[in-house]
Amino acid sequence: MNTQSKYKEPSAIFRWIVLLIISIAQFGNYYIYDSISPLADLLSKQLNFTDANIGLLQGIYSLPNIFMVLIGGIIIDRIGTRVSTLIFTALCFLGAFVTFMGDDLVVMAAGRLIFGLGAESMIVAITTVIGRWFKGKQLSFAFGLNLTIARLGSFAALNSPTWGRAFYESYKDPLFLALIAGTISIVSAIIYFGMDFFAEKNYNLGSTTNQDKINFKEIFSFSRSYWFVVLLCVTFYSGIFPFQTFAVKFFMDVHGATREYGGFLSSILTLSAMILTPLFGLASDYVGHRAKLMMLGSLLLIPVYLIMAYTQIPLYIPMIIMGISFSLIPAIMWPSVAIIVPEAKLGTGYGLMTMIQNIGLAFFNFVIGWANDYSGGYTLGMWFFSTLGFFGLFFAFSLWRSELSANGHGLEKGILNDKK
Repeated sequence: MNTQSKYKEPSAIFRWIVLLIISIAQFGNYYIYDSISPLADLLSKQLNFTDANIGLLQGIYSLPNIFMVLIGGIIIDRIGTRVSTLIFTALCFLGAFVTFMGDDLVVMAAGRLIFGLGAESMIVAITTVIGRWFKGKQLSFAFGLNLTIARLGSFAALNSPTWGRAFYESYKDPLFLALIAGTISIVSAIIYFGMDFFAEKNYNLGSTTNQDKINFKEIFSFSRSYWFVVLLCVTFYSGIFPFQTFAVKFFMDVHGATREYGGFLSSILTLSAMILTPLFGLASDYVGHRAKLMMLGSLLLIPVYLIMAYTQIPLYIPMIIMGISFSLIPAIMWPSVAIIVPEAKLGTGYGLMTMIQNIGLAFFNFVIGWANDYSGGYTLGMWFFSTLGFFGLFFAFSLWRSELSANGHGLEKGILNDKK
């Protein structure tokens, strides 16, 4: 029986359960990351943190990933997703623990540094897991569901001032909630470890250990389309996550929102993405036109920051527009890498992309925090964010042009129009 099953693929149910488990692990990761934003005013009042200090807590998360996610991607390609996911998730838990134990900037920043050391590489590992288990099987839809479940963590963290109001008397208690989220992550990673081990023994999953050897020179041989996706990635996320770092505080200081309502406004991004990301992913699987859809997502992002800075339009309107962009681009961008990059280099491809993304996140978290302190307001930072939207639109357009050439990878093709 074992010999027969060795050549079978896992059942659809088994694959979707694996997706659920690793997505729950990523849920905890996202919760920990977004646990700082609702705390910003408490950190200012109780620990006398400046905006630059708060930007440091988010920005330092990205610093190790400028190098670590590339190394992590190579580790994933070498030792496989099973062990690497467990290792990186353990670092996330340790980082959440150190942050919770800290009572000054140095210790808390050290905890965020440790968390960042594992968090982005964990996401790369999980992304590689999905690429391995779902390539050719509704890949974009699987990515969309993964992001929906993971972003529940962000949604829960950003709305914690509402459902966990009792925890917001002190900055310590919300950090304990983040530690609980880290515990959920490590338990889920252990369960995935067991499921993947069982599947490798009983099913045909393809090779995970006989990957091509990594040659650093080959990093620079990735196609033009890959690099346009990477550049879109860094400009897009640099306009989203550094904004969310200060969003709740911005809504409170500039628009007079309560912490609870500010958290809800910020979580509109996540709520929109939870609903729309799987739908956009499924749609792109069928209709294609991936680069053009990412152009649309970039275009939507450009005006929203200036609307919030200069108008009295209800804040939920620009946040919904931003949420549509935040759903559309990631639903297409991440699975596009699995189409462009050879499978044996997928871990490295995702790792390199995430590394460059984190250069942008580290830089703009620091810069926006400095800009807020320097200018005594938020308008300068909003112009930075809007400009990033223009660059994102340019790179998405360049990707579309590249895919029209003879060296295109089929990003514009879908199930409905892929006829040869």
